[in-house]
Amino acid sequence: MGKVKATPENVKKAAAIIRGGGVAAFPTETVYGLGADGLNPEACARIFEIKKRPRFDPLILHECSAARASRLFSGVPAAARRLMKRFWPGPLTLVLPKASAVPDIVTAGLPTVAVRVPANRHALALIKAAGRPIAAPSANSFGRLSPTTAAHVQKQLGCGPDIILDGGRTAIGVESTIITFEGGRPVLLRPGGLPLEEIEKVAGPAVKQGRSYGRTPPAPGCLKKHYAPRSKLVIITPGQAVKQGARTGYLAFSKEPAGKFRMVKVLSRSGDLREAAAGLFSALHQLEASGAAVIYAERVPAHGLGRAIMDRLGRASAA
Repeated sequence: MGKVKATPENVKKAAAIIRGGGVAAFPTETVYGLGADGLNPEACARIFEIKKRPRFDPLILHECSAARASRLFSGVPAAARRLMKRFWPGPLTLVLPKASAVPDIVTAGLPTVAVRVPANRHALALIKAAGRPIAAPSANSFGRLSPTTAAHVQKQLGCGPDIILDGGRTAIGVESTIITFEGGRPVLLRPGGLPLEEIEKVAGPAVKQGRSYGRTPPAPGCLKKHYAPRSKLVIITPGQAVKQGARTGYLAFSKEPAGKFRMVKVLSRSGDLREAAAGLFSALHQLEASGAAVIYAERVPAHGLGRAIMDRLGRASAA
C-alpha cells in the first residue's frame, strides 16, 4: 500500500494489517515506529527482518493506556506507578519484569519488557483499533538515523512495511527516555524525549548507567554504535577549528559557523534545547543527503533534552 495519509480510514486499515500479522509504520510524538502485533512472535520477526535488526536487541511494546500497559508487567513498583500517572501518555518507556504473555522475541529473551504509552493521536488510535499491544522500534534500517517523517521511513525501508501512515513531522524528534528500577531506585537506561530532571522530581534521584552494554542491551537504543548517518560524524566544541570545504557538513547548536561548508544546519538559533531535539534527526538526514563525507556536530548543553541530543550524537560518532 505504501505511504498514505494518516486519516481515520487509513488508521483502521493499518490496524487490520497488524491484526492480520502484518507490519505498519506509524508516527509517534518521538519518531516513527515500525509496528506489529506485540503478542504475535511471527509478526514481530518481520520487524527484525525489515530493519535488519539483530535478535538480541529488544523491542518496545506500545499501549493506549496505563491500565492496559500494566498488564504487560508481572509487577510494578510504586515509583513506577507514579511515573505512569504523571507522564503517560508521553515519551517515557519503563522496563520492568514481563508478564508471561509477552513473547521472548520481544524481550530478546530477557525477563524484562520495555513498554510505553505514546502521546500521538494517530498512534493511540492505531493501538486502540488493533486491540493489542504494538511492538515498534524506530522505522529505520538498524543503526541508521531515526525517522521523523514518513519520507524518512520510505527512503530507508522502501516497500518493507505493508503500509506507512503519514502523520507529518514528529513533535519531539528523539526517542523516549527509558527507565528501569533497581532496589526501588530509578535507573536511566537511555536519555530521551522526557528530561531526566522531570523524572527525578517524581521518582527520586536516578542512577545513570554507562552508554554501552555490549551485545546484551537491557533495552533498545543502548548499543555503542547507533543512530548513525552514512557520513562520518565528529563531535566538536562550538568555535573549534575544523576542516572546511565541499566535503564537510556542519551541525551547529545555535550560531552559524564562519567559513565554507557543503551544508550548514543550525538546530536552534535561540538556543532552545526542545527545538534542537525536534530538528536533530531531520538536520542529520539533510546533511547526509548533501553528500558530505564528514559532519562536524557541535556539543550542546548536557541537561534537559540536551542529554538526549548528546547521547544520540555520541552513539552516531562511535567507531
